[in-house]
Formats: sequence, structure tokens, C-alpha cells
Amino acid sequence: MIYIKNIITFCFLACLALGCTGKEGLTRDFEDDLTGPGAGKTDKLSLVAGSYNLRLITANDQGILSWDNRKQWVKKIIQDHDFDILGTQEGVLAQINDITAHSSYAYVGVGRDNGTTQGETCAILYKQEKYTVESSGTFWLSQTPDVPSYGWDANIRRICTWVKFKDKATGTLFFVFNAHYDHQGAVAKLESSKLIIAQIKLIAGNLPVVMTGDLNALPNSEPIAALLQSNLLWDAKVISKTAAQGPEGTSYGYDLSKEPTGRIDHVLVSKTIDVQAFKIIDDDFKTGNIASDHLPVYVQLEL
Repeated sequence: MIYIKNIITFCFLACLALGCTGKEGLTRDFEDDLTGPGAGKTDKLSLVAGSYNLRLITANDQGILSWDNRKQWVKKIIQDHDFDILGTQEGVLAQINDITAHSSYAYVGVGRDNGTTQGETCAILYKQEKYTVESSGTFWLSQTPDVPSYGWDANIRRICTWVKFKDKATGTLFFVFNAHYDHQGAVAKLESSKLIIAQIKLIAGNLPVVMTGDLNALPNSEPIAALLQSNLLWDAKVISKTAAQGPEGTSYGYDLSKEPTGRIDHVLVSKTIDVQAFKIIDDDFKTGNIASDHLPVYVQLEL
């Protein structure tokens, strides 16, 4: 009888030690067992990353909603919050060039319509004095990711742009993947998540990964669950070591009369990345200066 009790006690303690919580993919309970790149580092790299849907240039936006007016507020938000790396969505190359002109930022990005200059981008902005681009690429969220194409039930071409960065000060290598999912196609959204997980495994291997994007999906939706249940990426808001700040939602459709509740813009991180802070920047609501129809996501990270 004593022998059986000892076995039960041992199994119980072993389960605690291994973190048998059933929450993998949502919260992380394995910090004492990090074995990937960056494990045990004392000189961690700190950086501010984010995601921002810029709202494309369109004739539908006139007056204060025109890009000619909005671009000053977009630039101010980026500068005021001092992003090191920012994944953007919707901006065409003219907008990206407006933002980065006369600034400390460079970018990687191509138009989704032809893989060069035509169409919206998923451009990744970065401080060029801090990071070098080791390699980069773009794939289409479709069954033929290597060529400009429509995926599944989407009627718009959608892309993911990625960059392998090297921090100049520490030599740390890491990847950023930045995507814009379809806004309607349910199959396309789910399959895009599956494709991105496969591509991260193929391209990034065991190196740290930050994923940013307007995923057109709420946190409890199937496309987000597919990312989290991979045990490859975690929601930065959920695992932040400090309480999240700002409103709950990110997409507000230029309506300053009520705070948004739907969070469709996301930052996710891989296993060895710690999230020190998370916030949704609501400067548009505080100042009344409309920068975009989305609010940017801001995270402080340690790699």
C-alpha cells in the first residue's frame, strides 16, 4: 500500500514539474525548460515591435480621412512610440515611402498583385541603425505560395512578408513574419494559418519568431486557434508579464464615438521570446487626429 502511494506521489510531482496544465498554446508554463536559441542568455535583446494596418490610399477617403492628411499622424504615432520593428498592412509603396522618408526607418516589402510594385504590401519597417537584413521574402496565402495568386475562397490576393534580422549590437538572429489575412473567406483564413505555421518551420527553423498581422480574426476564432495550438506561437497579450493596456479592440472604422472591442490585429511570439508589455495604442481617440481605421498593437519583447 505504501509502495502504491509512493508511485502516485511521484507521478503527481512529475506532472507538476513537466507543466501538465493543458494550456499549451494559450499560456506558457515551461519557462524553466527553454532549450531553443536564447535559452539561458543573460544579455537578452530588448526591442519594441508592433502591428499596424495603415489603411490604403482610396478615393473613398476624403478630407481629414485622406492619406495626405493622415500620414502626418501615422508618422507621429510610429515616432512617439519608438517602434524598433513594425509590421504594416494595406499600405501601398507610396505610403511606405512617405512614412520612411527622412526617418531612421528602412523597410522590406513588395506589392501583392505582382510581387514587386503593384498593390498593397505587408511591409516590415525597421530601424536600420540597429538591424541588418540577413534575408527576406514574400509568399502568397494560397495553394501556390511562390507566385502571385488567390487562395481558397478569397477574392483578393493576400500575402505574408518575412525578414531574418540580425541585431548589430548583440548579433542576435530572429525572424519577423507579417501577414494580412482575407477579410471574408473562412477557408482562406484557416488555411492561411496552417500555411504560415508550415512556412515558419521551413524558413525560420529554431530561431526566435515574431508574427504580426491584421488577421481579420478574433482571438477565440478558428484561424487564431490554429496558430496557437501549433505550440509554435503564443498570443503576446495573453503571455504579457504586465497587464495589457488600451482598449480591447483594434479596428474602429474611423468612428471615434466608441472604443473598439474586436481585436483582429495581432502580435504572436515563439517560445523563447518574453513579452514584457502589451498595449493597443489609442492615440486617435486621445487626440482626435485620425491616423488609420485601425489602432496599432505595441509590444515590448526580450529575446
